[in-house]
Amino acid sequence: MKDSKTILKELFRKSIHICSATLPWFFVNYYWYTVYGLYIIVVLYYFCEIARLEGHPIPVVSLITETASRSRDECKFVLGPVTLVFGIVLAALLLPLECAKIGIFALAFGDGLASLGGKLFGHVKIPHAGGKTLEGSLTCFIAVCVSTWYVCRNIPASLLVAFSAMIIEVFPLGDWDNMLIPIMTGSIYWLLKLVF
Repeated sequence: MKDSKTILKELFRKSIHICSATLPWFFVNYYWYTVYGLYIIVVLYYFCEIARLEGHPIPVVSLITETASRSRDECKFVLGPVTLVFGIVLAALLLPLECAKIGIFALAFGDGLASLGGKLFGHVKIPHAGGKTLEGSLTCFIAVCVSTWYVCRNIPASLLVAFSAMIIEVFPLGDWDNMLIPIMTGSIYWLLKLVF
């Protein structure tokens, strides 16, 4: 039986990831406003985190951070929101929007659901993967395959992007996978567009 408190914490944390799937719509309709808005959010978050660490928590932001943070982040600057935003913004700045959308969806759904799948159903640990499970990786693969197909309607490309996202996600990268997944999966799709 999985620890329900751990599951609820992970569900809350990953719901933030999944909410980032709304950002491609904002990039399409309000590109620069969205870029600058996300930068402003990161700067505000930075100062809220510094205040929290110095014993002056900011009511809503610090509560969300403490609720969503992992045990490894205890008494530390919680880096996840920063890498999440930077990964999304870099994908939007460096890639065509269709490719960035696929990368953002890979982060939102693939990385977001992989951890939940692993926590809920995970039994088979992947060696040297920092506790990640085969079930979590398969959840990532399926989520990215479906979300990529939704964008491009191309089965071979969807399978290859999903496989790439699963490989990136399985490495024990901490919060840095938030930056790598959208940029790398979006770039892989960009290259695949030349082939398919």
